Amino acid sequence: MRYLILTYYQKADGKTDEVIAVSKNLKKRDLQTAAVILDFKTLSVVICSMGGVQVPKDFNRIVEYYMQHYESTITRLFAENGYQIEKREPKPAEESPQHVEAIVEVT
Repeated sequence: MRYLILTYYQKADGKTDEVIAVSKNLKKRDLQTAAVILDFKTLSVVICSMGGVQVPKDFNRIVEYYMQHYESTITRLFAENGYQIEKREPKPAEESPQHVEAIVEVT
């Protein structure tokens, strides 16, 4: 698989549902409806918008955010595309102890 696709749907009661998918190819529908599309082959952001607002396309920052929710899926996508993830704890003075930084290394 190559792409991580996240789509958000507004429900009638005002709540939002998040749908995650992985795919080898992008479909026209994905490009039209997805809020976030990450390409794990080129380590790039195809689309990233939240509530209609464009978010900076910083691949590492976006992956770091979604890693806390979808770690096994993201780890698998990196592995399938020939990359390794090295996790390290940040220095206590820099950030909170709950924060984990993901470092991507090409193998």
